[in-house]
Amino acid sequence: MCGIVGFTGTKQAAPVLLDGLSKLEYRGYDSAGIAVRDGESETEIIKEKGKLKNLQEMTDNGKAVKGCCGIGHTRWATHGEPSALNAHPHSSDDGNVIAVHNGIIENYQELREKLMKHGYVFHTQTDTEVAVKLIDYYYKKYAPLPIEAIARSMVRIRGSYALCVMFKDYPGEIYCARKDSPMIIGVSGEDTFVASDVPAILKYTRNVYYIGNMEIAKLEQGKATFFTIDSEEIQKPLTEIKWDAKSADKGNFEHFMLKEIYEQPNVIRETIDSVVKDGKISFDTINLTDEEMQQIEQVYIVACGSAYHVGVDLQYVMESLTSLQVRVELASEFRYRKMTLNKKSIVIVISQSGETADTLEALRSAKNQGIKTLGIVNVVGSSIAREADNVFYTQAGPEIAVATTKAYSTQLVAGYLLSLQFAKARNEIEECRYQALLEEIYTIPDKVERILEDKERLQWYSAKLINIGDAFFIGRGIDYAIGLEGSLKLKEISYIHSEAYAAGELKHGPISLIENGTLVISIATQDTLIEKTVSNMAEVKSRGAKLMAVTTAGNYFLEDTAEFTCYIPKIDPLFAGSLSVIPLQLLSYYVSIGKGFDADKPRNLAKSVTVE
Repeated sequence: MCGIVGFTGTKQAAPVLLDGLSKLEYRGYDSAGIAVRDGESETEIIKEKGKLKNLQEMTDNGKAVKGCCGIGHTRWATHGEPSALNAHPHSSDDGNVIAVHNGIIENYQELREKLMKHGYVFHTQTDTEVAVKLIDYYYKKYAPLPIEAIARSMVRIRGSYALCVMFKDYPGEIYCARKDSPMIIGVSGEDTFVASDVPAILKYTRNVYYIGNMEIAKLEQGKATFFTIDSEEIQKPLTEIKWDAKSADKGNFEHFMLKEIYEQPNVIRETIDSVVKDGKISFDTINLTDEEMQQIEQVYIVACGSAYHVGVDLQYVMESLTSLQVRVELASEFRYRKMTLNKKSIVIVISQSGETADTLEALRSAKNQGIKTLGIVNVVGSSIAREADNVFYTQAGPEIAVATTKAYSTQLVAGYLLSLQFAKARNEIEECRYQALLEEIYTIPDKVERILEDKERLQWYSAKLINIGDAFFIGRGIDYAIGLEGSLKLKEISYIHSEAYAAGELKHGPISLIENGTLVISIATQDTLIEKTVSNMAEVKSRGAKLMAVTTAGNYFLEDTAEFTCYIPKIDPLFAGSLSVIPLQLLSYYVSIGKGFDADKPRNLAKSVTVE
C-alpha cells in the first residue's frame, strides 16, 4: 500500500527521495514525509498530510534540504488518522532511531504497553512508532549494533513489514528489514537505493537485489550487505531489471491508465513470444513438463480482484480444452478454508505484483500441503515468483494506474497458453485444432489494436453515462467473467455503483433492481449462448433499462435491442474475453475523466494490497 524510498550516496538525497516517491503515488497514500541527514549533523524530518506536492513545495523540490542520506515515505493510513503527526518518518524521542514502515504490526498494543513501562512516551496513533521505539530499546539495552537491535525487534514483531531505519551513530547508512512486504535495493556506482517497487528507482539503476523474508540489509554508498535474522552475512545475486524506463512515464498521454490500455497489443504480443517458439508452446522457462501436466487431476486458480476475474475466464477455457476439473477461489477465502486439496492437483496463483498478501498466503498454504504451485506474475524476484514451484512471467512491464488493464490482459493470454499446453500434453486436443487455436492467440494483439482505433464512438457514448447512478453487467459463460471485470473497472474509477451477474440469474433477484434509466451492459460473444443473452436483454429493456451491448462483428441484430452496440473482431469464442474487455476498459476510463476524477488514483484504493 504505502511507498518507501531510501538513498545514500554522492547526490543530494532529498530530490532523489521526492522523485522516487512521485513514482509510487499510484500505490495510494494520504500523507508523505522525508528524513535527510547531512553528515554528522542532526537529521531533518519534514512531513505533511495530503499530496506529495505539499512536501515538494515545502522543500523547494528537495533543494532546501541538504544531505546525501535519507529515507522517504507515502502513507496510507491504517493505525491513526491521516495527519502530519501520524505521517512517516517516525523518530525515537532523542532522535537516535528514525524509520519508515510499510505493513501492519499486529501486536503493537502489547509492545506499546511494554515500552511504556520502560519509560517510552508515544506521540502518535501509529504502529510504526512502536517499531521505532522497540528498535531503540534493544539498541540501548544491548550492544549498540543496528543489526542486533533490528533482529531482536523482528523476533518480537508479529505482522507484515518493510522497514528502513537510520541510526544517529551511523551517518550515511540505512538499515532495511522485511517480512511479507515488498522491498528492492538498487546500486549504481557510489549510490545505493531502496524502494517498495521498481518504478521508484528505475530512473537511476536497473541493477537490484531482492531482500528475502526475515532478512536485514545494510546500505552504504554503492554497497549493500545482507544478513539473516541471526546476524549471519549472506550473499545475494544482482539482478538486472529489463523494463524500459519510458514505460514508467506517461509520455503524451493524459493518464497512465489510457497509456497502459494502448500498450496492451505490444505486451500481449511479448507475453506470447516469451513462450511460443517455432509455432509451438515451450514451457522450458516455466519448468513445467508435459509429464507433470499429465499427472494433474485438479486445478485450483487462486487470486484477488481483477486477477480473480482472469481465473473465472480461464476456468471456462481450461475446462473446454481439457478433462481437468477447475475451481476458482478468492485468495482471501481460500487461505482460511479448512479443506484437503487433491494431492494430484496444481494451485495456480495470479498476481501482478507477486506480493498480494492473501494470494501469497494461499500459495504457502498449498505448499504446506505438498501441492504443486505455479505463479502467474509480472514482477521478477517478487515473493510469489521466489516461492512458487513454477513461474510464468507476464511481460506487462510496470503498471502504474491502480486499475489494472495491461497486466490483466497479459495474465489472460498467459492462461490461454497454459490451457492449450495442458490439452496438448495430455493428448486431449488434435494437432490441427491445437495449431488453429495457437494461430488465433497470435491474432489477439492486432485485433486489440483495431478496437482501439474505434475509440471515438466509445468516447461519445460514455459522455451520455456520466450521470447514471447504477449499472449492471450481464453475460453467460466467458461473457459473465468479462462482465465481472468490466463492472469492477467502472466502479473503482468512476465510483458508480455497478454489479455483474450471470445473465441467467436475472430472474432470481437482480431484475427487481431494473428501472427506467438503469444502465445494463450486455456482453454477448459466445455463439452458443447469444440467443439466450438477447432474451435477457429484452427482459431488462422492457423494464426501462438503457442497454449497451458488446458483441462480435456480424451480430448486427443486437442493434434491434441495444441502444449502443460495440463490435469486436471475430475470434474463436474461447479467446473473445481478450477483445471484449477492451471497450469496457475504455468506457470506464472515459466515464471517470468525464466526471472529473483521476483515473490513475481512485480514492481509498492502492495498487498492491500487501496487508489483509
